[in-house]
Amino acid sequence: MSRIVNLGLVQMSCSEDVESNFDKAVGYIREASEKGAQIVCLQELFKSRYFCQVVDKRLLVLSEPVNEDSPTVQLLAELAAELEIVIVASLFEKRAKSLFHNTAVVIDADGYYLGKYRKMHIPDDPLYYEKFYFAPGDLGYKTFHTRYADIGVLICWDQWFPEATRLTAMLGAEIILIPTAIGFTPEDISTGGTEYQHAWQTVQQGHAVANACYLAAVNRVGFEENAEGKDGINFWGHSFVSDPYGSVLAQAADDREEVLLCPIDLAFIDQVRDGYCFPFRDRRTDSYGDLTELYSGD
Repeated sequence: MSRIVNLGLVQMSCSEDVESNFDKAVGYIREASEKGAQIVCLQELFKSRYFCQVVDKRLLVLSEPVNEDSPTVQLLAELAAELEIVIVASLFEKRAKSLFHNTAVVIDADGYYLGKYRKMHIPDDPLYYEKFYFAPGDLGYKTFHTRYADIGVLICWDQWFPEATRLTAMLGAEIILIPTAIGFTPEDISTGGTEYQHAWQTVQQGHAVANACYLAAVNRVGFEENAEGKDGINFWGHSFVSDPYGSVLAQAADDREEVLLCPIDLAFIDQVRDGYCFPFRDRRTDSYGDLTELYSGD
């Protein structure tokens, strides 16, 4: 018997106006709901431009408390209850003085705040200086039991690590949602290289196959000059949904905002797992001890 759930992915560009970005996202959430979406996921740090392109403590003002009583969460909760949809939203969390996280909240279709996931893997690369802003997550990997499906949430850089998706799937995730901010640097653009984009999508399709679950990556789109007025990132969009066989069921454009709607059949997960059994039954947990080491080749 089919178990159809409609995913809505909101791919958008961002300006320097936080309120305008929030209002735009709300409009797109409503559009997704009107199209039939039951679970709607926003991109990484959707309320602002991707500020991590530079190291600047003045940008910490963009942070906010993230809990069931915080203003942004309350507004999203009211919207979720009104539309009877699940909302996944990535926020810049101010946990305490000088302690910040890159955090995603999950709100159920009745407006109930189910909790949050804090990004575990924090990059530090040119134009992606996240270690200056974010402490690594300390809540572990999570699966949230929503009205429509059991969903796991990871954030951007987490998507490169098979351990993260495996542990999330082991917690029962039927769908892994990954808010993202990734694109081409000026050097990438000048060389015309697309290998990194291909690798980005391929590794995530592999996670869906390896864990026999659905995976949806939600990227931002458009060019964002950094706060110093130098260089910038051309976010490549291409938000997509992969099924448990790694097939791309739906994919957004690379050059425009888009509300991507994708129906998925959760019953297909059991069909794949019953047929192949590789996600869990045949794992050799007794042989994986070295995974807790940083490197075993010394």
